[in-house]
Amino acid sequence: MASMRDIKRRKGSIQSTQQITKAMKLVSTVKLQRAKQRAEQSKAYFNCMYETVTSMLAKTGSLHHPYLTAGESQKKAVIVITSNRGLAGGYNSNVVKLITKGDFKKEDLKIYAIGKKGRDALNRNGYEIVEEDSDIIEEPSYVDAMALCKRLLASFAAGEIGEIYLAYTGFKNTVVHVPTLLKLLPVEPVQNASEETQDTGSKALMNFEPEDDEALDMIIPKYVTSLIYGGLVEDCLLPSRLGRSERFILPIRDLRIRWFMYRRFLSFFPWNLCRMRRRRRRTQGARR
Repeated sequence: MASMRDIKRRKGSIQSTQQITKAMKLVSTVKLQRAKQRAEQSKAYFNCMYETVTSMLAKTGSLHHPYLTAGESQKKAVIVITSNRGLAGGYNSNVVKLITKGDFKKEDLKIYAIGKKGRDALNRNGYEIVEEDSDIIEEPSYVDAMALCKRLLASFAAGEIGEIYLAYTGFKNTVVHVPTLLKLLPVEPVQNASEETQDTGSKALMNFEPEDDEALDMIIPKYVTSLIYGGLVEDCLLPSRLGRSERFILPIRDLRIRWFMYRRFLSFFPWNLCRMRRRRRRTQGARR
């Protein structure tokens, strides 16, 4: 059985750890509220952009554009968005599993890692890391997403990659996060949009002005940039860190309860009872 000194020492270290975890929880709560507000303000735009472009392509005829057909190369570029730090449960591992346990061949993938945890995990599994931008995830901006989009579209136009995917964690609420794998290029029309068009009886094809090639050259880069930035904004929400802080605090509470029970247990020993009787006699004598 541990001595009283060991228990006191352990209690002191646990209390200092509790103060650290409480501070972590307060900081993560403030960051979560800011990121949540930012994501809610921008999510409507990104969803509208995705639905507009896919439904627009569903209403067009047969268009021949480089962004609408897969390239000749068998290589696939995957943007993997994770965090730079741990203490997030399965937050990072679930995104990595989309790659490692998916239908992709390891030799056909080129990884564009945003976040150190995803980079390290995929590097250990033998995947090719083409680019690593760990600083973007800390403070994501539309300019960073635009620069990454330009590099990817240049590789796609040069025939170095044939398809582009985005792997990120979609934010549903503070408890549920959905690992998502989204295909960016080539753009595929949504089938539901074409079915709705047929149901409403609107069979008229969409006309472009200026020409369709020129219009798609302007629309598709903005479409890809918006989806990348939307994934970055949603990935900044790390509510699972709050749960990890709570898991540190619960054992601390349990240990404090054990400490209280241990002191109560020692108080019933014979020498403690004799000591308590002597104190009572002294106090009674002093009152007299």
